[in-house]
Amino acid sequence: MNSAVAWDKDRPVPWQRLMRDWLLYVGIMAVVFLFVYRDDLTAGPFIGLLISGPLFLAVGAVLAKFGYQRKTFRDLRAETEAKRAAEATAPVKPVGVRTRPAPTRRTSTGPGRGGGRGSSRPGKRR
Repeated sequence: MNSAVAWDKDRPVPWQRLMRDWLLYVGIMAVVFLFVYRDDLTAGPFIGLLISGPLFLAVGAVLAKFGYQRKTFRDLRAETEAKRAAEATAPVKPVGVRTRPAPTRRTSTGPGRGGGRGSSRPGKRR
């Protein structure tokens, strides 16, 4: 069994980050509900948003205990910068040089070798 994905009670749960993500979700969805239900606005959608909080935190905590950690924008930017730096130092392939593609059934193998114009295969129209 792979221990990298097993439950680990000692893994930290990023409660502040989970709360911040959930609050961001609640804020965006509240604005969406205000626009969508502007004529028929009731407390139902907002109660549903409040109920989603403990569910979101519970699922996030379980995922954290299994080792899942979402990348931050800082991590993603660092990866992008590392890729750009690697591409800048990598040897550049000349633009005009192109390797010949592998031959296929439809490509000619050269003059006089069959398969090209004037081949004498039976059933071929001329």
